[in-house]
Amino acid sequence: MKFPAQLLGLFMLWIPGSSGDIVMTQSPLSLPVTLGQPASISCRASQSLLYSGTNYLSWYQQKPGQSPRLLIYWASTRASGVPDRFSGSGSGTDFTLTISRVEAEDVGVYYCQQALQSPPTVIKLRTKTCLSGDFNCPKVLLIWGAPSRSSKGV
Repeated sequence: MKFPAQLLGLFMLWIPGSSGDIVMTQSPLSLPVTLGQPASISCRASQSLLYSGTNYLSWYQQKPGQSPRLLIYWASTRASGVPDRFSGSGSGTDFTLTISRVEAEDVGVYYCQQALQSPPTVIKLRTKTCLSGDFNCPKVLLIWGAPSRSSKGV
């Protein structure tokens, strides 16, 4: 499997001096959305992810049957090929992923990851998107969270 250089860099990064495991939490656990409307999710780290002027926080999207896709790295830098409707913000311990206008292709699982400590960690919940017009779509349209594969295998 091929990975973008920045993704490999985040996975391989280890910065000495961090103490204790970093716990990641996301909220809300569910968020109703409609096509064309904005959506955002918050991610909080139990300790600061800011080191030497860089926030070591990434956002990923995973679609059914596919590997996770890097959306945002360093908290606010869009990965290559990611539409500009996706943006990341925040610093230290509090971060936000925003989709300015939700589109049908945005359906999938979203999660945040810290890369300050080794190994990188993600939260244990997930955010799954679906469209309100889908007959099988639950009333909760977004359920924010973690990858279906082990983070060691990503």
